[in-house]
Amino acid sequence: MKAALFDGVRQPLRIDDIGVPEPADDEVLLKIAACGICGSDLHMTEDPVTFGLKPRDVLGHEFAGEVVRCGSGVDDLKPGDRVAVAPMRGCGHCESCLCGEPAWCAEMRLIGGGYAEFTTVAARQCRVLPQDLPTAEGALAEPLAVALHVVVRSGLKPGARVLILGAGPIGLLVAFWARRYGAGDVIVADLGRHQEARAAALGATGFALSGPGLAAEFQNQAGAAPDIVFECVGKRGLLDFACRLVRPHGTVIGVGLCVGGDEWDPFVALSKEITLAFAVFFNMAEFETALDALGPGRFRPQELITARIGFADVAETFEGLRRRTTECKVLITAEADRSANSGRN
Repeated sequence: MKAALFDGVRQPLRIDDIGVPEPADDEVLLKIAACGICGSDLHMTEDPVTFGLKPRDVLGHEFAGEVVRCGSGVDDLKPGDRVAVAPMRGCGHCESCLCGEPAWCAEMRLIGGGYAEFTTVAARQCRVLPQDLPTAEGALAEPLAVALHVVVRSGLKPGARVLILGAGPIGLLVAFWARRYGAGDVIVADLGRHQEARAAALGATGFALSGPGLAAEFQNQAGAAPDIVFECVGKRGLLDFACRLVRPHGTVIGVGLCVGGDEWDPFVALSKEITLAFAVFFNMAEFETALDALGPGRFRPQELITARIGFADVAETFEGLRRRTTECKVLITAEADRSANSGRN
């Protein structure tokens, strides 16, 4: 099968043929329909030791596909089932796993494998897709569940004034859930305006440029300082920036993946009596809610998708995403790969 392999830092992903894996007793073999390229994948290739990434590993944790074969111990899935995969793999029998929270299992590991034609996953990580949802769109369930967990962690109440730092996929999906949870103002801020229309399509009520004038711009649009600030970028200094922006007794949620330490002044948070919390994964109930939210509605997470590519374009696209581009969510899809192959025949 084809797969995009990690070779090392500052080396592009390499497309190669590797063996199709065999499912263990509790696993299923999936034919992957689509896998999203996530910002954390980019981080992993830049700091592989921190994330336990090794040469020839296959990245990709936002994927959906069709069950091809089941292990001998699997009785709740069958070949032909279309599923989305929650990439947190726990032991399956501890208290956290049994209550649907494998992310907090002591043995949890974040699986990859999505940048390939086939992969194996534990059956308990899979959820069957709604009948009317295209299989490829099931790859959005993972980032959508992350964003839902972020909003739940914030304790957002109807009418809240919300500021989201970062118009990447997670920031935009936080806007989607904040609006669904009844926020009064949902303003997304970024360094440029290329995602402004997409933010509105996902439910944002306003957009602003991030920088020294952001506090005044938010107040101009919402009438007061934000009740909640979501930091969805992961750059040094942004948590401190968020604490300075939020109102006294407000809430700041750290979401962005900032690796290697940060710099902030805790006195600002202390003097405002800010609630500071962090969010990174989700539970299986939130994953199922995310799948339901991919159905019809006024605001659709599918608005994130800006490109569908085949394996021939993975390496170039992945390197391009290291720089600021106008792309939002890129899916590696079997359909795009088939189209590319037929065009060459």
